[in-house]
Parts: sequence; structure tokens; C-alpha cells
Amino acid sequence: MKNRQNVLTAALTGLAPAVWGSTYLVATELLPPDRPLLATTMRALPGGLVLLAFGRKLPVGIWRWRALVLGVLNIGAFNFLLFVAAYRLPGGIAAMIMSAQPMFVVILAALFLSERIRLVHALACVMGTGGVALLVFKGTVSLDTVGVLAAIGGALCMASGIMLTKRWGRPEGVGLLTFTGWQLTAGGLVLLPFWLSLEDLPDGLTGSNVIGFAYLVTLGAVLSYIVWFRGIERLPAVAVSFLALGSPIVATLLGYLVKDQTLSVLQIVGMAVILLAVVLGQPRPPKPKPEQTPPAPPRSTASSSPDQPALEQERSG
Repeated sequence: MKNRQNVLTAALTGLAPAVWGSTYLVATELLPPDRPLLATTMRALPGGLVLLAFGRKLPVGIWRWRALVLGVLNIGAFNFLLFVAAYRLPGGIAAMIMSAQPMFVVILAALFLSERIRLVHALACVMGTGGVALLVFKGTVSLDTVGVLAAIGGALCMASGIMLTKRWGRPEGVGLLTFTGWQLTAGGLVLLPFWLSLEDLPDGLTGSNVIGFAYLVTLGAVLSYIVWFRGIERLPAVAVSFLALGSPIVATLLGYLVKDQTLSVLQIVGMAVILLAVVLGQPRPPKPKPEQTPPAPPRSTASSSPDQPALEQERSG
């Protein structure tokens, strides 16, 4: 029963990276061009404020700085570094570096969550990176130091966010929606000054822009992060980290279906390898304990002797 619940939880949690895989398509097709920080800020802040208004509860005590740290790691810094890497590196290289995130989680979980490093996790990390390489790598080798550091930093931010969310848990009496709202709001507020200082405001919004922003706020932020944080609560941190590898699969498939991009045999193989890595990264069902045979009842000395009836008959005679 528990294994079935883990499978269902993993499937639901995997919907979040699947939705995030559509973000690039939505940003390029529906949002104002060349404004990644606007897209990221609008994705986080409005949804966070709505959830805060719905929950009517602000973090208190130690959770004031914990909510800020989680919001920065899971949303603000992660998305900012992700866009820096995407703009300064070829997409394939950026995705390959970001795919090291499960490896970081494996190490951090061993250090801070007492989760044992298993050989199957190391194998899944290698397979995940290799699958992403087959999926998105185009053969370019141009590297930019700032872009590489941003990609590594983004992977570390996501890994640290998963680990700390798992380690700290959720404060007692605070619902999952409110907890998600804290982090979205904190991440959006951190991004806000970067957006206002580095990008211009758009001249106006079209109907397509409104649809794109609505999609990012509802599916791309509120709903996806709710199921993501729910998954972190119920699954091992390492298992959740591998689910994030589904994002480049969805991005590639949408590019093929919507933008008429090619889909090669190597890319299909890469998808299969990534999916296998995700499966290997999930918790294994516990081995059934061998049934113990109950000990035989002790045999009565009186009834065990074959001569006992004869002796009793002799005595009576």
C-alpha cells in the first residue's frame, strides 16, 4: 500500500517539472519579448500575494528568515540564475550543467538528512546527465564563465532548496497553500529590484500577454509549487530531485509539437534514459520479511510413549 502511495505521489509531484518545461514556450510565444526577469517576477509575486491573502497568516519567529531563505533558493535566486545561464550559454550546455542537481541533492541529503548514498542513485545521476546530453546537446562547445557559474549556482540553489524544505518541514498549524505563498512572495520580492533595474517596462499588454501571464501565475507557479512542496514533504529528497529531470523532456516535446522542431533518434533515446534515471531515483519498496514458522507445541511425555496404553491396562488388571 505504501509503495502505491509513493508512486501516486511521485506522479503528482512530477507534474510540476512538466509544467515548468512549458515555461520557455509560453515566454517566447505569449509574453513580451526579451524580458525574462519580468516573466519570472510576475510568475512568483502575484500568485504568492494571492495565497497570502487566502491564508491570512504571515511567518513569525524563526520562520521569518526561513521563509526568506526558502523563497530565495527555491524561486528567486534559482530562476534568476537560470535565466542568466540560458542567455549566456548554449541551451544544451546550460541544461547539462543544471542536470547535475540530483547529484548535489544526493550529497546534501547524506550530509544533512542522514539519507544513505546508494549505488543506484549514483548510477541514476550519471544516466540523467547523459540522457539530458542526448536530448538537448547540439555539439557547440562555446563556454562563458559567468554562464557556467550561473548554471552551477542555479543547480545548487534548487538542490539546497529541496534539502532545506525537507529538513525544516512546515511549521505546525500552517497549511500547504500558505507555506507556498510565503516562498513565492519572498522569491518575487527578491526578483523585483532586479527586474526594475535591468529591464524596461513593456509599452502595453496584448491579449496573448495576458493569457501567458495568467498561465505562469496559476499553473506555472501556484499549482505547480503546491504539488512540488507536497511531494518534498512525502518523498525522500533524492527522489524529488530526479523528478525535476522531466522538465527538459516536456520542453523538447513541446518544441517538436508546437514549433515544428526536429526530434532525432538520439533525442528519443535520451528521453528513455532520463525516464529510467527518474525511476531508479525513486524509493524502493521494502523487502517482505520472511515468514517465521511457529514452533511446534511440546509433545507430552505421557502420550508419546507407545507402551503407555498397555501399562495402564496392566495396572487396572
